[in-house]
Amino acid sequence: MTISEAAAAAGVSAGTLRRWVSAGVVPEYSGAWTLAALGQARLVARLRERGYSLAEIRAATDDGRLAFGRVLELFGTGGTTYTRAEAARKTGLDAETVDSVAAMLGITAGQPLEDAAFRVVGHVADAIRAGLPREAMMQITRVYAQAVGQIADTEVRLVHLYLHEPLMRSGGSAEEMASAMHSIAEGLLPIAPPLLEQVHRHMLMQYLDQDVIGHMEAEVGSDEDDVGRMRVAIAFADLAGYTQLTEAQGDRHAVEVVERFHNDAAATLPDGARVIKTIGDEVMVIGPDPAALAAWAVRLGELMPEDPRLRAAVHYGYAQYRDGDYFGREVNLTARVQAQSGEGEVLVTRPVVDAAAVTGAADLRFVPVADVALRGFSEPTELFRVARGSR
Repeated sequence: MTISEAAAAAGVSAGTLRRWVSAGVVPEYSGAWTLAALGQARLVARLRERGYSLAEIRAATDDGRLAFGRVLELFGTGGTTYTRAEAARKTGLDAETVDSVAAMLGITAGQPLEDAAFRVVGHVADAIRAGLPREAMMQITRVYAQAVGQIADTEVRLVHLYLHEPLMRSGGSAEEMASAMHSIAEGLLPIAPPLLEQVHRHMLMQYLDQDVIGHMEAEVGSDEDDVGRMRVAIAFADLAGYTQLTEAQGDRHAVEVVERFHNDAAATLPDGARVIKTIGDEVMVIGPDPAALAAWAVRLGELMPEDPRLRAAVHYGYAQYRDGDYFGREVNLTARVQAQSGEGEVLVTRPVVDAAAVTGAADLRFVPVADVALRGFSEPTELFRVARGSR
């Protein structure tokens, strides 16, 4: 590309690009503005915006800290860009929808859309024209962006931790590191699309199956205003004393404990239940059967007989589904109940006990605890401790 095209793609002047080349902060430039050189220039531009001097950037370039820059040529950066108005006109979407999709992709207000972002907007428009309500498609896009963003962040960070940093410690030259990182990325990039496609296909079939069965079991709101509202079993579980464990044995050991806990939680889930999210050492689970979820919590606790031990709560009520998550009063109440549970204890509410009496939970018994005033709730909540044995 010409220097004018490269300058426009990097968001700086042609004179600035020439100065950066002279300063040695764009080593990929060798008489032509290739995608590798442009990728490095864009990286320099972001670092300059953050206040780094050219001398600091040159030092980071020389010792290999910016070896990822060359990888950017594999993504075809640069090329055609579209204003928000152009994207709206070409796709038939309104300006608000285009702005919302851009924000989900991390594109700040006023920034033009590169070709890849424009294509995303086009796919959103196609789905809406096919009959999917705009609100539903916006939620799907938001979840996609969050999930794929986490995947991309994980890929970059793990390659940095397990490959880039060891290469830096080995004392190799910046050129060797850049070539190694480029080679690794070139080999991994073709694997990602089919891997994502197959995982998505597998999980989609799994959740379609669960949804069909769920139609037989779940109670869905009948009013139009109740769209997304459904009756579900909600569970929160975490590790009692996790903070103390971190202090006593260090972060690495604590992370290993949490990984085992998360793996055990997912591996023992009852039919139709799934982990909605994990926050540190806490998991949130949703399922159709409150008795089965209570039994799951007890079983999970039995897998952790020693410190740190499980503490959990299960409730049954209506929640609002949005963006792949569940919200509302009943979710908040479950979290408050979980905060009341002690080490090795599973607490449930009256709706769980009543549902268990109908669906059957012969191997569990529910021991009354008390009517507890929970923070933020005006009425006390009747709590029960779950134990093994006949009710």
